[in-house]
Amino acid sequence: MIFNKDLSIEQLELLFTNEDKCLEFLAELKWSDGFICKKCGNTNSCAGKTPFSQRCTKCKTEESATAGTVFHNCRFELNKAFYIAYTVCKNKFDVSTYEFARRLSMRQMTCWKFKDKLKKAIESSGESPENWIEILK
Repeated sequence: MIFNKDLSIEQLELLFTNEDKCLEFLAELKWSDGFICKKCGNTNSCAGKTPFSQRCTKCKTEESATAGTVFHNCRFELNKAFYIAYTVCKNKFDVSTYEFARRLSMRQMTCWKFKDKLKKAIESSGESPENWIEILK
């Protein structure tokens, strides 16, 4: 799989150029083994109202592609969040939140909070940070 390899910043930007590509990737990753409703356990779904969401055919609960992932309630562009996630997980050196803020034209505290959320996800997953795809789930 391409995501087990090191990607350049340009390759990463090409893969995740906009919100829809990020959501499509998350949806494919999240439901690769099939949809299971978190509320009732039903395995049948249809497309939801929002892009790349799934709706349970039994209880009608809609689940977004970001729900239950590190991107849940992310209030900035997903392609920037993917950039931070990839950089934090793949780089051997630690990029500061000030550098993320400068590169992405964001507030430093926003970068710090998301980076902290990623670090907690890495610690709780038990995965190696290099296996960044497993951390995204």
